[in-house]
Amino acid sequence: MNIILLGAPGAGKGTQAELLRKALSIPAISTGNMLREAMKLGTPLGEQIRQIMDSGMLVDDATVLELVSARIAKEDCVNGFILDGVPRTLSQAKAIDAAGIAIDYVVSIEIDDSVIEGRMTGRRVCPGCGSSYHVVNNRPKVEGICDNCGTELVIRKDDAPETVRERLEVYHSRTEVLKAYYAEQGKLFLINGDQAMMDTNQDILKAIGAKV
Repeated sequence: MNIILLGAPGAGKGTQAELLRKALSIPAISTGNMLREAMKLGTPLGEQIRQIMDSGMLVDDATVLELVSARIAKEDCVNGFILDGVPRTLSQAKAIDAAGIAIDYVVSIEIDDSVIEGRMTGRRVCPGCGSSYHVVNNRPKVEGICDNCGTELVIRKDDAPETVRERLEVYHSRTEVLKAYYAEQGKLFLINGDQAMMDTNQDILKAIGAKV
């Protein structure tokens, strides 16, 4: 099955994508991780992406879709995939449909902005593999160290309070319209994200008809 995860920055998409990857045995594709990898390479495109992301704005559709299309064409996506972070705009959603990429389920993780702002001050990410943690809700086994690859965890620049507020404004103005778009297609499921991590995961699995 091909799944899209929607939700505001900090709603828990990365965490849920990883849990779904393990439960469904299909890859979780994070556009954020792909963009950060491009930045690490230090190319002109990577530097352009860095400036856009540091400002809290969205990377242009063509760049995002090029990265995603190349990724889902790989062999490990033959039985399905989970998209985390794309589409972010209506034009991206329409481009995915136009490219013939079939989407089975669209899961929107619902949570208030005030809760998100509080959450993101405690978020930590792994610069090595992209895994996401939280100092309260999803702590690593060893404080400050990634469970998966042993890299020291960091606080991302785009988790700063002023950037978080800008990202939320962008989400509400440009990304929330996707819920109506996918609801019209009968693919949208709204999931309460303001609960325990595993409870949210169980609700998602039930919504898409997976065994729990």
